[in-house]
Amino acid sequence: MLRLISLIFILLISSQGYSQENCTLSIEFEGIKTEKGKLFIALYNSEKDFLKNEMKGSIVDIKDGKAKATFENLQKGIYAVSSFYDKNDNGKLDTNFFGIPKEPTGLSNNAKGRFGPPKFRDAKFNISTSQTNIKIKFK
Repeated sequence: MLRLISLIFILLISSQGYSQENCTLSIEFEGIKTEKGKLFIALYNSEKDFLKNEMKGSIVDIKDGKAKATFENLQKGIYAVSSFYDKNDNGKLDTNFFGIPKEPTGLSNNAKGRFGPPKFRDAKFNISTSQTNIKIKFK
């Protein structure tokens, strides 16, 4: 009887783990001025790692001023997205002497920095369903 209860308990715990890691995030990017270069995308799930150490990343092509990215097998929770359009296709975000980006950037919630880089609290959003869709506009 104890084995049966233990087995049921283990099955319940493991099934909850699978349901938590079954979310998909789809991101649409708009307003990119040209199709040369690539779009670099970073997904963050913590404030301390924001703009430093991404949880997941992707590089996508641009077509007709638009791009799409999908991140699968995510847990429900709070996330933020940062991206930049690598205009010169050198594989990095070019910045000026003060560290200000020379290439277009886009963040979730279309967050903008004020006297420094954008903040996690301005870019964060919640993934609470199996499918979450967001849009990021480049200006």
